[in-house]
Formats: sequence, structure tokens, C-alpha cells
Amino acid sequence: MSARHCRISVADAWYLSFKDFLQGAINLSSRDLPCLPSALFEIHLGIKPEPLKSVPVEPPITTATSIDTSATRRKGAQNAPSWYEAQDLEVLKAWSNEILELQPEISMFGSLKTVDLHNNKLTALPDSFADLTALTTVDLSHNELSFLPTNFWILPHLTTLNLSHNALTALPFGAPFVGEGPNPLGRTRDARGDWFSQSITRATEPLPRLTTLEISHNQLSAISIAHSEDGPGLPAQLVRLDLSENPLGRSESLFRALGRLARLKEIHMQRADIGDESFPVSLFAASPETLFPALKVLDLEETYVSRPVIEAAFTSNKLKQALQFDFTNQEPPEGVLRLIVGKRVIKEAWEIEAEQRPKLRRPAPGPVDSWSLSPAKVETKAEITKEPWEVQAEQGLLSEGAKGRERATAVPTTSSSVSKGPSTLHKMPLVVEKEQWEIEAEQGLLSAGARRRARAAAVAAVASSTAGRSSSLTTAPSPAHTPTTVASALANAQYYSASAQTLTLPSSAPPSKAAHARSFSLATPAWNKGTCNGISELALAIPTPTLPLAAIAAQPLARTLKVLILTGRRNDPSFSLPAAVESGLCLPWLEELSLENCNLGDTVPVSHEGGSGSGDDFTQRTNEPLLPLLARLFPTVRTLDLSYNGLTSEALTEEALSTLILSDPPAPSTGDDDEDDASPPVVKKGLRHLRLRGNRLGELDGFRQLAERFKGNRLVPEWKLEELDLRDNEIGKLPPELGMLPLDVFLVDGNTFRIPARRVWEREGTKGLLSWLRGRLE
Repeated sequence: MSARHCRISVADAWYLSFKDFLQGAINLSSRDLPCLPSALFEIHLGIKPEPLKSVPVEPPITTATSIDTSATRRKGAQNAPSWYEAQDLEVLKAWSNEILELQPEISMFGSLKTVDLHNNKLTALPDSFADLTALTTVDLSHNELSFLPTNFWILPHLTTLNLSHNALTALPFGAPFVGEGPNPLGRTRDARGDWFSQSITRATEPLPRLTTLEISHNQLSAISIAHSEDGPGLPAQLVRLDLSENPLGRSESLFRALGRLARLKEIHMQRADIGDESFPVSLFAASPETLFPALKVLDLEETYVSRPVIEAAFTSNKLKQALQFDFTNQEPPEGVLRLIVGKRVIKEAWEIEAEQRPKLRRPAPGPVDSWSLSPAKVETKAEITKEPWEVQAEQGLLSEGAKGRERATAVPTTSSSVSKGPSTLHKMPLVVEKEQWEIEAEQGLLSAGARRRARAAAVAAVASSTAGRSSSLTTAPSPAHTPTTVASALANAQYYSASAQTLTLPSSAPPSKAAHARSFSLATPAWNKGTCNGISELALAIPTPTLPLAAIAAQPLARTLKVLILTGRRNDPSFSLPAAVESGLCLPWLEELSLENCNLGDTVPVSHEGGSGSGDDFTQRTNEPLLPLLARLFPTVRTLDLSYNGLTSEALTEEALSTLILSDPPAPSTGDDDEDDASPPVVKKGLRHLRLRGNRLGELDGFRQLAERFKGNRLVPEWKLEELDLRDNEIGKLPPELGMLPLDVFLVDGNTFRIPARRVWEREGTKGLLSWLRGRLE
């Protein structure tokens, strides 16, 4: 055997020895060693181990250079550390060598806690290896082990064990407790001698502190893994178990035993030889207690198990978790058991949400049942709800021509059906809702001039009806129409959804360029019976500012409103506020605010309502910064959409962003978030979603300064932001400091910077982009 097998010189051995005394660790990795060097035992323990059968003649530990061994040892002895500086050897790493066998004297390193011997050629371990009772981490993967010492299974402090890629055929956890001879559970005498009466403390149960067990790519079957219910079974503290690539076979009893482990969270059996016969429907029926109380992942990827069988077996009252068959890179939430069956398909969180949304969508109640107090009617309506295209297909209204003919015959059909009596009412086709342009076309209001003439006629009709009522006071007033008020317009079902607590105001964009300039009027016309349509009048009754907060806050719906949509209100980009507005008290429960495409800039004109609350008496407008104003008005907002406006980088200062994004420290006396309406929350909760797409942002200095908070401190309790959308701006450079921001979604498409390239986030997503930015910092 040549000297190349042991690339350690005497000088290196002495240097490593001194380093070991000071640090308690030694690394002999990737040195082509056929065994642990004897010099290691001589220097640390002062003994010379017996020659090994597999390595009868150990290669010399000299190099090609001539070194006087005795002189080196004398020099090393002079420079040796003092006894009070020495530390016991606790870490031994000798991976990626050619080690065939270990010396039995290794047990004399009684302080060893970590042993890493993976990627060697070990076929067996000496029995004395189990005397290293201080071991906490052992890695023996990628060797040729077929069995382990009997007392190995009662190491008292072992927490992590990796035995993957070996030739093990059994895991006899209970072997030390059923063998003949002296009881190994107590304090046994050290077989090496009576010097100082050294003794060894062993565990009283199999591996009592083991949490991670990696035994993939072996020759294990389910019956060869000790899991008896009567005697010692599986390690009780297991958290993660990997049995991938093993010929397990039928595993019913093994799964019942695993179900009793209270801390088990992950079971991996990828490409194991296991089929549907291991999961009968009555698998957990005989168990009296709850099974798998902490299990989150059961990985049966590319096995012979099918989804219907595993779903039937795990749908039991013995399990408290909900089943999930979609796989993401995120950890499953609490109360969810992720089952991976077949080929693994990794999905993003938004894909799973998009697939589940149609299943969770509930049909809206009809116009009659929505006002009914009888639950029986609502339930009946929900049972027969059909999709719109199904109703149209039954009535033959899928084409535009059929819809036109149906509308033309709708009036005579209705009158004839009434004359025939109630017995024929069920044969009348359903009334098809008309588009706004169709209603205006029937009333002759498609042109701006026609609408002006209709308004003038409405004013004349109101004046004539008022004169007629004044001449005959005894006549009761006609209840046909009443003028539209702001309150009735905001509370109309067309804009406000009470079930979703959402208010969506109509857009107020000016007319197209083809219309005459004087044809556009914001004046609210009077009602006219038969000429003005309700939808147009409702839209004109709403105040014109982008955010008419003074009008909204005066309504009862403001006390429960959660979503406010103001998309496209570009005509008057200003805010109208109540006279005495207080922070967070106008809309105390608002969670989402959308100001998309509202022509807002860095500052916004603000006017305060003067007196009566009618919305017509306003003070002189003043300009205020947009972002601090939104943070002051809506401290409870979690989602803010400012896409397609005119914001610039000057508005995104560190102070403005901190006020807008960060939450307030939690008050010690506050209770749960679900409080009653009498005491609305005024504490700023912090943004979770901020969308700034399509603005005029050129630099991100404000975000860079905000990211400095995370330098050396990965946990900032006030930071709640999860999504940041900066697409379609004019950003010329991404600051590397942004990589420190803990974001789940970071969108930067459509900007002018060239570095990093698009492939960075197209291939690896948000995490890859943030990792790339952090790399630029380093």
C-alpha cells in the first residue's frame, strides 16, 4: 500500500493535535485514509491501538519531504498547550475517505458528540462504538453497513441519525432488551478495566432523544422495523422519518405504530415498495386514541399507492387534520396534513387559491329572496341555481340575434301570460337583464344632446307638477319618484354589497374626445318619470372627488365597511374629508383600499366639509402629501392599490414609507382584533400588500433606507409587508439592500434596469431575486 493513502505528515499531525486541544474538533476529510491514523490515539490518549485486520500495516504518516519525527515531537512537546487550555475531543469528521474499519479504541474518546463518517467503505462498527454515550449526531450514510452493534439502539443522547445508502436489513430497536445475559439498562462496568471504576450509563428505552432518522436507500421491510405494541418499539420522540427507496411491503401495523408517536411531523416514503394493500379502509378503526396528532407531511411520491385509497383510509374521526393533496414549497399550515401521491407537481400558493376559489364561491340570491326573511326560500333558491350560460342555452339565447328577438317579444309575452291566469306563469321565460347602452338606446339617450334635452324636459315636468300641487293642496302627493340623495345612492345594491361589506364607486372619467366640450356636465339632474334611467342618476348623485370620505363617513355602512374600491375616478383627483376627521375613526374596519387609475400625484388636494354634512359646503382646498395622509386616515388598511397613477420617487421617502407600511407596537392592554363596533381599533396594523404598478418611480432610495433596518437584524416586528408590486415604472437600478426585505412576492417587470437579467426572477421567482440582491451586498 503506497503512502498516498494517508496524506498527513508528522508536522500536520502535531498541528492538528494542538488545534484539537484548543477547539475540541478534528477534520480528516477527503484524505484517502484507509483507517483513522494511529497518531490520533497516540497524541490524544497516549496509547497505540491494535492493528486492524483490514489494514494490517498502516501506511506511514510521512510525506516525500524528509522530516525528523523525533525532532518534530520534541518541538511539539515544547509548544504543547497547558493542561488548563486543553479540551476533550467532541467532533470527529472523517468523511469521503477509504476507511474500511474503525479501531475499537475509539470508545476511549468518551466526550465525542458528533461523528461524521459518511461516504466511506465501512461494513461494520466495533461493539465498543456503542460506548460513546455522549453522541448526539451520527452520520454513517453512503457506506456498506449491514448491521449495527446491539447496544447502539440505547444511546441516551442521540438526536440525529443518518444511515441512508447502506445495506441494512433490520432496525432491531428492542434488541438490547430481549437478549440473554446481563441487563444492559443499568450502569455497566467498562470492559476495558477497573481504572477509576469507569462506568457507562445507557438508556432505558430505544434512543429516547432521537428526533431525526434518515434510513432511505436500504433493504428494510416493514416487518424488519421493530414497532411492537407490547415491548420497546419506535423511538418515542421522532419528528422526521425517511424510509424512501426501501422494499417495505405491507405496512399496516407499522402505520398504526407511527400514528401513536405524538411528535411525528414528517414521513417520507418516496419510491418505496408500498401499495394500496397497506391502506385498508379500516386501517385506524381499532385505535382508541387520536392518531398522528402532529403529522404535517406524508410523502408517498412515485409509489404504488393511489389517491382514492389513501383518501379513504385517512378520512377518519381518528384524525383531526384536514387533508391537502397540493404540494407547495411552503410548510403546511396548522391543522393540515399534506399527502403527496403520484408524481410531485409543485404549485405556487396563488395557483392553489385560484383552483379553490370556484369551489368556495357561493351563488348570489335572487332579487326576491334577497329581501325575504324566510330561510326556506333562500335554501330552495340555492338548490336550483344555474350558471348564466346554462339558463341562456335552455332558452336558446346564446346568439346575439336570439337575444334581440327575445327582447322584442318580451312585452307581449308578459301581457298575454297575465291574461291567461296563474296556471301559465311557470311557462314564461326568464327576464334577460339588459346592458346600460341597450336601455339608453330604447329611451333615445345615446347622444349627449338627447341626454341634455331629457334633463331639460325633466326640469319642466317637475316645475309643472309643483305648480299643479300648489293649486290643489288637498290632493295627496304622487309617490312615483323622489330625488336621489347621496345616502340612497351609496346604499344602493349596485354599489354596496352588505354581505361582502364592499363599496365600489363608479368611475368618473371624462367623455371621449369626439364629444363636444360643453356636452359634459356634472350637475345632478332632477328625476323624470320614464325618461331618466336609475343607474345614470345614481352615478351622478355621488360626489365627484376621487375619495368622497365626507359623504361615506356619514352613512351607517361606514361602521362596518371593509373594502373600498375607487378605480378610475380621475375627473376630480381630490379628497373631501369631514370637518373634524380623526385618525382611523371614519372607516374603523377598512382592510382594502383601491385607488387604481385615479390620476393621483405626490400630493393631493384636500377639502373639509363645512357644516351641515350635506357635502356642498367645503372650505378652501389645501395640498397634502398623499402617502402620510392615507396612513393617517386609514390605519387599519392591509391592502393598498395605487397602480397607474402619477407617483414619483420624491414621494417615497423613508419617513413616508415607514408611516405607511410599518405597524404600531402592540399595546399591552389591547384584546383580540374581533371587538365590537363600540370600540373600533385605532392602532395601525401595517400593510401586507402594496401595489405601485404603472407610476413614475425612478429610484428606490426610500425602500433602501427602510431595508437598512434588517441589517444584522432579520426580525423587525413592525414589518408586515408580504407583497410589493413595482412593475411598469422607470426604475433604473435595484438597490442590493432590497434583498434583505422579507417579501413573499416582489414584482419588478417592465422597468428600465438591465441588471439583474430577467432570467433571475423568471427561473427562481421572488426568492431567487432577493437572494441575488443579497449576494451583491456580500
